[in-house]
Amino acid sequence: MSSTRNRRPQTSSTPNQTPLLQRRLKTKPALIVIAILLLGNFLWFIAWLIPNKGQEIGSDEQVAAVDGDVITRQEWMIAMEERYGKETLQNLVNESVMEKAADKYKIKVSNQEIDLELALMRSAQDKFDTALQNLSADQLKQKIRSGLILDKVLTKDVVIKEDSIKKYYEENKALYNTDTSYRTNFIEVDSKKAAEEALSELKNGSDFSVLAREISIDSASASLGGDIGFLTEKQGNIDPALLKAVKTLSANEISKVFKLDNGHYGIVQVQEVIEGQSFTYDDVKEHIERELALEQLQQSITPEAFWSEFKATWYYGEEKK
Repeated sequence: MSSTRNRRPQTSSTPNQTPLLQRRLKTKPALIVIAILLLGNFLWFIAWLIPNKGQEIGSDEQVAAVDGDVITRQEWMIAMEERYGKETLQNLVNESVMEKAADKYKIKVSNQEIDLELALMRSAQDKFDTALQNLSADQLKQKIRSGLILDKVLTKDVVIKEDSIKKYYEENKALYNTDTSYRTNFIEVDSKKAAEEALSELKNGSDFSVLAREISIDSASASLGGDIGFLTEKQGNIDPALLKAVKTLSANEISKVFKLDNGHYGIVQVQEVIEGQSFTYDDVKEHIERELALEQLQQSITPEAFWSEFKATWYYGEEKK
């Protein structure tokens, strides 16, 4: 294990380190989301492509055509494998390797730890919220688990003084007080009449995400079915009318028509409400200790560093060193 882990000598925290540490602790969970976005999307595609039990689909089945030229399922799958296959397989191997590492080094990751990381992720996600929405809860939690195993293996022999942990917590309490967040879908149209017609369709059973793709003029969210991620009061780039509408709703409710600052009209649907939380020192002590320990590592280490140790091999080549 010592051959794959490089560690700087123990150093105490100094004032000029705090901004760097604060950025790391606040943004690391969101960066995890970006790292697995392709995996989540690709697995969703694969699940959709696999035929139902008992249904046989040939590789020459037509999935599209252009001016009479057929694109087969086999061609489609080959193209997807070439584009996403290597990274997807690498993620799957990494997760398996981390589970082996957890067994070997007797590393435990509790559901409470995963939930804490997820809560901190949501409080710091800001511009990464679109990535968050592309992942299922199980995919996200599995990746968080793998990340925690890696961090714990790397830092298991690093000692951080409790004074340093308390000091960081006291200086950065704001990081551990999360606002209520609302997972939101949004439709924007250019007239009140169009908005009222859309609301009528929704009341009559139309699917919000389908309608958003069809009529919303918000280019950033229309292709995502109106998904604009988790909204909180601290986000300064949200139209006040939109935020006001969101705050009146419970999960699965749809707002009335409201006017936006740009003169357009909107409708929102709240998919999920996550109540704000305040984390005590005891709640986040191990989280901060682990992150401060990671700051002492000489370089960033990824799961690939453990492939050789656990004899991992794959379709794209020999085991990684």
